Amino acid sequence: MYSQIHEWFADKVGGEIFTCFDLWHFIYMAIIFGSMIATICLLRNKSERAKQRAVNIAISIAFGLYMFDFFAMPLAYGAVDVDKLPFHACTSMCIMSFWSRHNKFLSRFKTQFTLVGLVASLIYVVYPAGVMWYSIHPLSYRVWQTIFFHGAMVVYGVLAIVFGDVKLEWKKCYKDLGVLLVLTAWALLGNAVYSGEWPSGQVSYNWFFVKMDPFGLLPADIAPYLAPVVSVVALFAANMAIYAIYFGIKKLCGKKADAKASE
Repeated sequence: MYSQIHEWFADKVGGEIFTCFDLWHFIYMAIIFGSMIATICLLRNKSERAKQRAVNIAISIAFGLYMFDFFAMPLAYGAVDVDKLPFHACTSMCIMSFWSRHNKFLSRFKTQFTLVGLVASLIYVVYPAGVMWYSIHPLSYRVWQTIFFHGAMVVYGVLAIVFGDVKLEWKKCYKDLGVLLVLTAWALLGNAVYSGEWPSGQVSYNWFFVKMDPFGLLPADIAPYLAPVVSVVALFAANMAIYAIYFGIKKLCGKKADAKASE
């Protein structure tokens, strides 16, 4: 039975290879963004209960895909990939977003968890280099699970904002910075604990890119000092951009509503 299941989940090599911005990448993005737009259009005039259910389903799908992967990885690859532990922004914010919906204290930071998870996951959906590096078939489990996990986080984040499940307030944006600083400390801890001499050899992790930037633009000797700052500043700036877009659209809609009322 194991051999059959392994064949289903193992990386498919030979033939077509998944690459960023190829036809398969655009198909995956069309499924993700298409489902998100369709959900918004279908539910925009529905009850708050229906909208809340859609938001809950989206984060449950993301959380379910993440948890399922820990059971599937030994069947697919013969071991659990340590890099999938929740020290990256996407994976950690998935857990915190899900948990914040069921915990009174964490619910105070639901907006921040949602936004950080949205930004980080959107970057991955647009540029899924992590799976591209494996040079495997576009329908391999590793490809579709990873992309759809991040896609579900994007859908959750957008639905939560559009349907008013999270409240954006300029005066509370300091919480975004606080969450990012805690995430940085958490990633530094993960990198310190899990990087080192393993039975398989020397292993080094770079969760949340706090040890070096993924593009290699920072000099190696100063990267460990600048990378954490760059990660925090970049994600915080992206969060603030979402705030600006949100309030810009809200203001524009308000002007249109006033103009229509005055006619």
